[in-house]
Amino acid sequence: MATGRLVILTGPSCVGKSPLAKALARCRPDLSERLHPLVLFNSRDPRPGERDGVDYHFRARTEIDALRAETDRYVVMDVRGDLQALDLHEVHDLLRQGDAFFEGNPFIARLLVTDASLRDVPRLSVFLSPLSRSEIEAVRRQRTGSLPDLVADVMRRKLLRRTARQKGILSLRDLENIERRCASAYGELKLAHLFEHVIPNHDGEDSEHWDAFAVPVGDAGRAVAAMAALLDGQTPEVVERWDEALLPD
Repeated sequence: MATGRLVILTGPSCVGKSPLAKALARCRPDLSERLHPLVLFNSRDPRPGERDGVDYHFRARTEIDALRAETDRYVVMDVRGDLQALDLHEVHDLLRQGDAFFEGNPFIARLLVTDASLRDVPRLSVFLSPLSRSEIEAVRRQRTGSLPDLVADVMRRKLLRRTARQKGILSLRDLENIERRCASAYGELKLAHLFEHVIPNHDGEDSEHWDAFAVPVGDAGRAVAAMAALLDGQTPEVVERWDEALLPD
């Protein structure tokens, strides 16, 4: 029997999920220590600083693809060109220990909020967004330009800065990967309505606001404070609730 809750932190690539989780551990270890991370399988190479078994189980694509045969245990899906796998048995094992924590892409997160075997599990689901509701509504009112193109460009800039910080000179493969991720961002943003809470955050993973100072500052600081409040059972004013109609097809 599950004794804990399923805590989900999701959003587009480079929106700031990983630095938020790390900043929470630094600033509120009392909350972070209660969370047992759910580690997925991933076919891509580790980024600088990532560790096998901590950030992901990094495996060959063929090895992850073979997990499809165990349909009662693994869910395997292509995520922005990377093959990822979720171990449902691990989810239930972690829930028996306490709170299970997923930090990752919205496609796996959507599965966690819709899977029948997790239907009765208490959960806290949070979507980190690069834009606020009011900003999206302002763009829609202006009726100039494409909202999907705007979202893609916002994320493209974050992804370019992050990758340049990690690698220096970018290769063609890096640029193609960035384009896949920013092209996917609008579709991922359209999933935000499936989650209980949306935290607008302009400080993406490329921002120094997470860790350059004694405490997170700017939107990074507000996002960490909002996540801590939600874990404490409070709902701060900065947190939004989105409906499906906010983002048109």
